Amino acid sequence: GLEPVRKDKLLVTLIEDLKEARERLNANSQNSSRPPRTNAPWESVAGTETQVEESQTSLEVVAEKPKDDTNALTKNSQATTTPAQADKKRKVGHQEGNPSHGRTLTLAVSAIHTHMASHCAVCQEALEAKNFRCLGGHYVVDIAINANEGLAGINVTHEKHLYGEIVCEGCGHHNHSKPGNCPDDASWKNLPMNERGLVGPMLVSLIVCLAQRMRLSRRHTQEFLHDWLGIALSTSTINRCIHEAGRAVEPLEAELVEEIRAATLAHADETPWKEWGQLLWLWVVVTPTVCLYLIGDRSKEQMANLFGQDYCGWLMTDGYGVYRQFKNRLRCWAHLTRKARGLEEAYNAEAVAFGKQVNQWLEQLMQAIYAARESPPQTCLTITFAAELAAFKQLCEKHRNSTHEKTRALAREILNDWDAFWVVLQYPFLPLTNNEAESALRHWVIARLISQGTRTEQGTRAFGLLASIIETCRKRKILPWPYLAKIIAERRKGNPAPSFASAALVA
Repeated sequence: GLEPVRKDKLLVTLIEDLKEARERLNANSQNSSRPPRTNAPWESVAGTETQVEESQTSLEVVAEKPKDDTNALTKNSQATTTPAQADKKRKVGHQEGNPSHGRTLTLAVSAIHTHMASHCAVCQEALEAKNFRCLGGHYVVDIAINANEGLAGINVTHEKHLYGEIVCEGCGHHNHSKPGNCPDDASWKNLPMNERGLVGPMLVSLIVCLAQRMRLSRRHTQEFLHDWLGIALSTSTINRCIHEAGRAVEPLEAELVEEIRAATLAHADETPWKEWGQLLWLWVVVTPTVCLYLIGDRSKEQMANLFGQDYCGWLMTDGYGVYRQFKNRLRCWAHLTRKARGLEEAYNAEAVAFGKQVNQWLEQLMQAIYAARESPPQTCLTITFAAELAAFKQLCEKHRNSTHEKTRALAREILNDWDAFWVVLQYPFLPLTNNEAESALRHWVIARLISQGTRTEQGTRAFGLLASIIETCRKRKILPWPYLAKIIAERRKGNPAPSFASAALVA
């Protein structure tokens, strides 16, 4: 019933909408900025085992419900508390009518350690062990990695530590012994760190490995410890161990930041992160020897605070505008290649032609850069391809106001970061892609899909710190778990955290 002119206009609009919809349906990790995990297993590219693994993992995530510790239960219980219940004062400790809960000792004591002073603190006289009087103690469940006839094994230890006093026979001074203690930190709420704890340092390191590296939930970690090692721990204790490990390694973050600021080349990337429904961002900065993770907002200040005002090294990034504050910046060519391939598969003639031209241009330059790496040319590639660069810039200027959205976006992206894209022609030894940072995020992106992020600010902080230590150790070919156990043991005593220089000796 429409007039012919209006009918033709409507048909044209419908056709354009259908083309755009088909382009979105055809988008994948090979022709757009979509991550490989969005590919279905049957859509993965042959030969890319990591993509197949990620796709299979994403299917398993559907059945995995977010399982955290008591934080979620606490928030839900607080939300359902009635005003009458809130007004009623609750006494501390065991409540009448509720069942009692206590630790049941099921493991035999493997060793008893008596901690006593050897010399008097006043007169320096040697003290007699027979005068020791026990005033208290605690149990520690830990694991020991032993090698038996060339085969590694895990032994569970259950040790008893005794503390007390010795009265000096000479001067009568009471010499007390007590567990080591790390000073309280206001930024870590309700998280004391001392030697008076049930879980030993190496067992804490194993729990971190299961939770962070193996991506197990608190419940599944609890199940593994019980079924395979015979250790019964509550999920709240397991969660506390992970947070304590995060607090223990926190002083090492400053050491990693200093190394990043002194690096000649760094890769940076970011991905969304959820903290109890709040949208945050997981940042990663990678150098040849450091891998640092930060979780916070997606602001310019995040990178400015990390690199400082005087960073002079090269920084490889994607097209996010926050990175444009750095002078020596590199742009990832893989992003351009994928987007240009997506234009080639579009239904718009202008987009198809522009996508082919961009890919042909990039292929020509990449071949020249690879050749320059093998044999340095007599003339700088920037001069050699000066005419081609000028022609390509005119082509991008021509399409910067295109009616096709993706064509317009790609042309403007190239123009906005023009110098960052082509500086590699002047220095062919610089990288062409940001694969280092993207690969560093892949493991933790899968962990995010399984766990649905973190629940508390303290848990978020611990997650980023532990991820930094684990991946930095991997970068340096160091086994992280004995090193992490040593850090926890020293920090519980109130000593500084051992530096990475000592990590190789521990491993």
